[in-house]
Amino acid sequence: MRQPGSFGTLVTDRRPSSSIPAKPASIKDIARIAGVAHSTVSRALRNSPVVSRETVERIQRIAGEAGYRTSAAARSLVTRRSDTIGVVVTNIADPFVAGVVSGIEETADRHGLSVFLANSNAEPERELRVARKFEERRVDGIIVTASRVGDQYVPLLTHMQVPIVLLNNQHPSQFAHSVMIANTQASLDATRYLMALGHRRIAYLGDRQGYQSDTERYAGYRSALKEAGLRFEPRLVAHGDGKPEGAEKAAAELLALPQPPTAIFCYNDMSALGAMRQIRSRGLAIPADISVVGFDDLYISQYLNPPLTTVRQPMRQMGNLAMETLLQIFAGCGLRHDIKVPGELIVRASAAPPKEKQ
Repeated sequence: MRQPGSFGTLVTDRRPSSSIPAKPASIKDIARIAGVAHSTVSRALRNSPVVSRETVERIQRIAGEAGYRTSAAARSLVTRRSDTIGVVVTNIADPFVAGVVSGIEETADRHGLSVFLANSNAEPERELRVARKFEERRVDGIIVTASRVGDQYVPLLTHMQVPIVLLNNQHPSQFAHSVMIANTQASLDATRYLMALGHRRIAYLGDRQGYQSDTERYAGYRSALKEAGLRFEPRLVAHGDGKPEGAEKAAAELLALPQPPTAIFCYNDMSALGAMRQIRSRGLAIPADISVVGFDDLYISQYLNPPLTTVRQPMRQMGNLAMETLLQIFAGCGLRHDIKVPGELIVRASAAPPKEKQ
């Protein structure tokens, strides 16, 4: 764990005593007051284990009483580190992004690091520009959520010399450091649950962009059908855009089939919102007429009517893991970091047995 550096100025508003100088003091002043070498003060302010605990506490007490604050600029000149992390998100208004970023900030703050946030608007070219701007600001590491770039980070990393962790990478890549949910298994579990309720005509409402997360969730859906000996019907697959508006149109296609599905498994919770609205617009009830299952477990999912059955992505934990991965890289751990986080099916009231089973 990196500790605060040793360079800065000391400022106090209190009346000077015989030992604390009245003017802004430097490390030299603290060393003189404590009766130790300058290097000892530097190490003590970093909580270095080579300095005795008693000496560390005494020096930090002197600095604390005087309102000592380190100078980030001076520290970075010596350590060649800025104690800052750049985070690139696709859409700052996305509830999933908010959960992930809270986890990143939580871990960063615990280790004395600051976080810079930038929005890529899901545009690959802009995402790369933002990453390069972070390099110019000399951030120590970069985390990219739901990357639209993916394997292009391999040559970029070689050029930038800045560690990058991809979180929920949206393109297949051989990038060394990533944190993702185990999409295929989570989707398999969700589809199995609908089958256990008695559903046999289960639709998949995906994302037309064809990102890796959609590909893997679709694969889990197909695997569950095969496992159960059910014939795959291409007409039971429709694609939205990951948002309610696109999902509403995709759900309309599914409901217009001569034999519509009795259940819809959605790529994400935002898609489930659109599907539910389309179902209601046709005078159908959820789950009496058709069941709906989402993916993400956004905060609003539990407050929908009915509350949404969905796969929970541990958003805060994933943010924690992405930040901890950077910390391990900082510490010199050269191993590949490719973390798969299990999802959890959260059963609520939006799914029930089909009518013929009721």
